[in-house]
Amino acid sequence: MTGFTIDLAALPAGSSQLRVVSRAPDLNLPAEAWEGPIVGALEIERSGDRISLRGNLEAAARLECVRCLKNYEMPLRAPIEVFAERAGSGVRLDEEELERDDYMMFHDGRHLDLREEAREALLLELPMAPHCREDCPGLCSRCGADLNDGPCACGPEPGTDAR
Repeated sequence: MTGFTIDLAALPAGSSQLRVVSRAPDLNLPAEAWEGPIVGALEIERSGDRISLRGNLEAAARLECVRCLKNYEMPLRAPIEVFAERAGSGVRLDEEELERDDYMMFHDGRHLDLREEAREALLLELPMAPHCREDCPGLCSRCGADLNDGPCACGPEPGTDAR
């Protein structure tokens, strides 16, 4: 088994646990923003041609703080859940209905490709407005100094209470 493409022939019937490791380019993610490995700890239940998969992905994303504009690394833990059936094993109308389901996938009986699902799970965990730390004061609106390094020479803004 390589990365997030699971070899179904090597997967036993019943429950099993699987650890998969991949790099960012394999999941169509930019390597400079996802420098380390992407690791998946998966619990897989196989019953005939049906596969149920649940687990977590762990990775570290390189982000830019929206307050101070510094780059920082943010560890992520993203849940992943997938249900898959072999294509052609059900009634065509059932398959069309299941294709619209966010969690249902189809496999060819040989491989189950989880790369797109892993990519989406990681991207959904990224914050919309990343902060290097919760109390980041950001940059001075007048001189642009990084207030994480201490107060700037501008002094308090006019109209504010400088207690």
